[in-house]
Amino acid sequence: MITTDFVPGSPCWIDLGAPDVRAAAAFYGTVLGWDYESMGEAEDMEGGMFRKDGKIVAGLGKLTEEGARSAWMIYYSVADADGTTRAVEQAGGTVRVPPRDLDEWGRMAQYSDPLGGQFAVWQPGTNKGVELVDDPGSLCWTELYTSDATAAKEFYGGIFGWRFSDMEVPGAGSAYSLVTPAGLPEERMQGGLMEMSAEHLALAHGRPYWHPVFAVADCDAAVAAVTGNGGSVQMGPEDVGGVGRLAVCLDPSNADFVLLTPAPRN
Repeated sequence: MITTDFVPGSPCWIDLGAPDVRAAAAFYGTVLGWDYESMGEAEDMEGGMFRKDGKIVAGLGKLTEEGARSAWMIYYSVADADGTTRAVEQAGGTVRVPPRDLDEWGRMAQYSDPLGGQFAVWQPGTNKGVELVDDPGSLCWTELYTSDATAAKEFYGGIFGWRFSDMEVPGAGSAYSLVTPAGLPEERMQGGLMEMSAEHLALAHGRPYWHPVFAVADCDAAVAAVTGNGGSVQMGPEDVGGVGRLAVCLDPSNADFVLLTPAPRN
């Protein structure tokens, strides 16, 4: 499970680049019960924070990169963003945004893995990351769809020290690899990765991509809110044994995310 102690290699922040910030704020507010808080003046809708029950759960900003698709970016906590950047380059990854300070809050950088999957890191200063996880309306899992699971495990394992364990997914034709941060027990699993053929990666033009999984109290009701507010569903809702009821969704700008009502914990 994801927590807010944010050990190195664990997810600590997510933000969305959207072509229409106002529309995105309204959509996720309806689907996940989030409140949007602009970082500028009241009429400035170019960026801000999402809150759930008063706690920060995500960021939102204007999509400005030419040719980029609207997508969620997942940040992983690191002790040294500059050292991580060197490790990414040595492992064949690409630096998209070099390490830079965001005032006293922390230091960030963004990368692409060797196959094109985009991710980011956060070296905390005064801000460690989101304030609510693993509860309805917040991040509860991270997931990578990739064209080469073996290469992905070698890359991310080398960068973050992640440990992997495989489980079979009925009908998937390939194993699903569970991700646990270095030095933590398996109950602290934070996400997974699954190998897919290029035609199943069309959303990112054949490149791998990460997406967030959001916990919800009622998956079917949340899916109805998605489709009723301009979004769409790629898969589900369906029950997955030992996991819960989930659906793979797209917002109105085709940013992908998953909704999950987790199975009861023993």
